[in-house]
Amino acid sequence: MIKTFLMVGLGSFLGGSTRFLLTKLIQKHIHENIPLGTLAVNLSGCFFLGILYALFERGHLGNNDYRMFLTVGFCGGFTTFSTFINELFHLFKETGFGYFSLYLLLSLAGGLFTLYLGYLFVKTF
Repeated sequence: MIKTFLMVGLGSFLGGSTRFLLTKLIQKHIHENIPLGTLAVNLSGCFFLGILYALFERGHLGNNDYRMFLTVGFCGGFTTFSTFINELFHLFKETGFGYFSLYLLLSLAGGLFTLYLGYLFVKTF
């Protein structure tokens, strides 16, 4: 358990650091109102996570610690969006459209609503 915990922590550190550097690099060269650095990180993280899961399903990548390092650690640190999309994908694959739609709606609407509540909380007090 402690080894897996450390592997996830190391992966998170590397993924988060990579996200920071890549986002800054892209935004430095592209001056748009849309946060294209974040978009690039989110989409590339989803693509990389898809590659990893396909390789793990085929048995081409190592043990569970390595899997946790790459998926939960690196990809989770690189972009939580990839984790969210992965969960949506598995919900759709395993349960169909119903739970997929519910989770998508609750996540997006709930996320926007709770962000707004946090904002109001600070503005009010």
